[in-house]
Amino acid sequence: MLELLEFVGESNLVALFGAAGGLMLGLAARLGRFCTMGAIEDMLYGGSSTRIRMWALAIGAAVLGSFTLLGTGFLKPELSYYLSIRWMPMASILGGLMFGYGMALAGNCGYGSIARLGGGDLRAFVIVLVMGVSAYAVLAGPLAPLRNWAFPQVDVTTHTPPGIAHIAGDWLNLSPVPIGLAIGALICIGALASRDLWAKPQSIFWSLVVALAVITGWAGSQWVFSNGFDALPVVSHSFSAPVGESIVYAMSGSVRPLSFAVGSVAGVWVGAFIGSLIKGHFRWEACEDPRELRRQILGAVIMGAGAVLALGCTVGQGITAFSLLSLSAPVTVLSILIGAAIGLRQLIEGFQPAE
Repeated sequence: MLELLEFVGESNLVALFGAAGGLMLGLAARLGRFCTMGAIEDMLYGGSSTRIRMWALAIGAAVLGSFTLLGTGFLKPELSYYLSIRWMPMASILGGLMFGYGMALAGNCGYGSIARLGGGDLRAFVIVLVMGVSAYAVLAGPLAPLRNWAFPQVDVTTHTPPGIAHIAGDWLNLSPVPIGLAIGALICIGALASRDLWAKPQSIFWSLVVALAVITGWAGSQWVFSNGFDALPVVSHSFSAPVGESIVYAMSGSVRPLSFAVGSVAGVWVGAFIGSLIKGHFRWEACEDPRELRRQILGAVIMGAGAVLALGCTVGQGITAFSLLSLSAPVTVLSILIGAAIGLRQLIEGFQPAE
């Protein structure tokens, strides 16, 4: 393995880890119908909890896998972005609300839009581009000083990272590993407490595939960090700022190295493309209504900005940060759900009071 690292190069190898996990995520979206927006719509308006339970199962399995890596020494979560930055509750709430509302207007999150793009949806192409540019404008562009002023990102200086299992471990004088494993198991049990989900074993399978993608992202990037010399970040999948990073790489790839983020985004697109061909669903689609496109562009702008404030999206916070039981994850996820519910109500029912 060390020979492979030396032959391929650290940046290229970590990008391959990202691409492999992204491929799994793309297949899960197209073959397993793993979709945040669809899950929320099913729960609020379709009378079905199956797809939201798929998300919960993916979270629980990812928690189990990540804390297993922590317990065996293959992951140091305090090196991750989610546990090395001081938690800002207002940023999680505001960013989550913005992301959820923007997701409803756009019709999908960043991950879902990349998956739809893999199926030939050119509307998703516009959403992906706009969201990526919006995220980078807030992260490193002209709006970055305002973001830094309102929500300065400060490194954690305390002994305990801002994680649920780590804080509980300090209180109980226990290792965070058994606490994390217990929480992960409880989430899985809650998700699986449904006959409807058991009636669709393929849904369980694809939930576990999503969890595996996040776990392999942690393991792969940690391995490169531990054995390489470039001190590349320990990361896993997210689809907000990484979309912007992929756009920048597409324009300047000859002078900048590959990254996990670029590999991840490309992997989702390829996986979704393959999945759409397998299902026979690939077809070119475009937006025929300028008003719909305007709404989707506005939603993408709000989504990109919100994801940067919240330090992640439905995947970045909803599964990846949740897999480490970051304090920010449940607050951000709840805020995203509320924001999406408000946006869906506006689109479907309007804001008029019920008669």
